[in-house]
Amino acid sequence: MTETTITSNPDPKTADHQRMITEGVAVLTGDPKKAILMIAGPIMVAMLFQAVYNLADAVWVAGLGDDALAAVGFITPIFMILVGLGSGLGAGVTSAVSRRIGAENKAGADNAAMHGIAIILILSVVVTLALLLFIEPLVLALGAGETAGYAIEYGRIIFAGTIFILFADVLYAVFTAEGNTRRTMYACAGSAVLNMVLDPILIYGAGMGIAGAAWATLISMAFVCVILLYWLLVKKDTYVSIEWQRFSPERHTTMDIFAVGIPASLEFVLMSVAGIIINGTLVHLAGSNAVAVYTGGWRIVFFALIPFIAMSIAVVSVSGAAYGARKYDRLRVAHAFAVRSGILIGLGLSLLTWFLAPFISWIFTYSAGSAHLAGGITAFLMTMCFFYPFIAPGMMSAGVFEGTGKGLFALAVEFLRNLVFIVLAVWVLGVALGFGEVGVWWGIVTGNILGSIVGYLWARVYLSRLIRQRAGHSTPAPVQRPDHEG
Repeated sequence: MTETTITSNPDPKTADHQRMITEGVAVLTGDPKKAILMIAGPIMVAMLFQAVYNLADAVWVAGLGDDALAAVGFITPIFMILVGLGSGLGAGVTSAVSRRIGAENKAGADNAAMHGIAIILILSVVVTLALLLFIEPLVLALGAGETAGYAIEYGRIIFAGTIFILFADVLYAVFTAEGNTRRTMYACAGSAVLNMVLDPILIYGAGMGIAGAAWATLISMAFVCVILLYWLLVKKDTYVSIEWQRFSPERHTTMDIFAVGIPASLEFVLMSVAGIIINGTLVHLAGSNAVAVYTGGWRIVFFALIPFIAMSIAVVSVSGAAYGARKYDRLRVAHAFAVRSGILIGLGLSLLTWFLAPFISWIFTYSAGSAHLAGGITAFLMTMCFFYPFIAPGMMSAGVFEGTGKGLFALAVEFLRNLVFIVLAVWVLGVALGFGEVGVWWGIVTGNILGSIVGYLWARVYLSRLIRQRAGHSTPAPVQRPDHEG
């Protein structure tokens, strides 16, 4: 990218300010390996803070008894759909903006970011009303039973703050698209610390119980939005500019975001549907305690997923910039590097979790009301170790698909993984073969491994075709040409 293009931002006032603007973009469009590491690092730290908060939240809720912990578990699949909408559309914004940055189209990058914000604001109103109206029948349909009261109380508060959850995701996406992930790290860390401070105060100090946990989450998400908006609207030292006068409604820009955002959102829906099926199967086979074990154990598993998720988000940005610049060799380098690094990380995490599982499970079983879950959570964590090394091939492949605007490819892989491989394996091992709760766990492992293999092979074929196309034509036309982007 030329200096003329980078300095076209109307806000810069000093040389230091200009370097701040160009640093993330320079990393994004440079060496793919270095870019993945530098972009993924802050994301990983931010997610660790968020995971620590999630863990602390579960620990405080567990102190209320296993009914309260199970109630959060019944809300989680619905909440994941909500998170999926924000994260999915965020992926669409990241992909669209980073491709325009790679194509040296700053005006298009600004407009794409504004499209993302407009979409998320409209969506927030619709989704909030729907969730508040139907939370009770949804919870009952999920089989909450005697824990329904807790679940409804928790869910109503969480879903009332839908706008904060969705808006934070799209703001994160703007920073990630320009390689400026240190800012998101600071905001997320501040939010997590605030949440951890508020949890015991509201849950026990104010006597609000499970409602206190929900309010702590809502307040912390609002805090994130305030901080990110300050950098974008007040300090104005980002490469991408967020101003309504820069917004020019364009159908093709909206569709460009939706081409990745809708499939990515549906991926979370598929995961939530799979979670609902798994919860229902566990209730049928072993009762609500099995759901509590699964909910508590999966919060720990999320720690192991953090490095992979962070790297996959970085792959979306790097792939988008490389695709926008039509430098397809960088796509293959980024994919191969992320997969290799992820496999090594997965092996290390498997060994670590295997040996520490008994100690880790204790944090969910410190109270008399949840002590009986210790053995189950330990066994669940040790079972999950077997698929960690297989996470990276599938997740990094999805990042490449989303970065290049092929959201439907990633969605197809997720459909196979969640609603074919996982559901089928859970039914076969848990129900048909009679292995019960343990069979459900192994079904989750088996389905994830098969889905990851399919995603990796598909991505290899796709990248090979792109590179052959580039070699066969001096100016190949990618699926979404940069000169049509904004």
